[in-house]
Amino acid sequence: MAKTKRVQVLMDPDEFDALGRVARSRGTSVASLMREAVCVQYACTADRERRAIAAQQFLQLPDTRLPAWRALKKEIEERRGTRLP
Repeated sequence: MAKTKRVQVLMDPDEFDALGRVARSRGTSVASLMREAVCVQYACTADRERRAIAAQQFLQLPDTRLPAWRALKKEIEERRGTRLP
């Protein structure tokens, strides 16, 4: 997606130098590093929380008895049309 919004951030020179060192060590720009930090800290939080809730809901599901392996294997092989090892 094209970047169309601009943000200006005033930083202490030591803070900016530290970001510059991290960016150089990663082979990226300070701007890219800051965009990544924003995503990790704020923008991606909702998605992370949604996944955590889904995981909790999955873990709370009751145990389900599965068919014996031979029956499962046979069904998989029939659906795929190939034999499993």
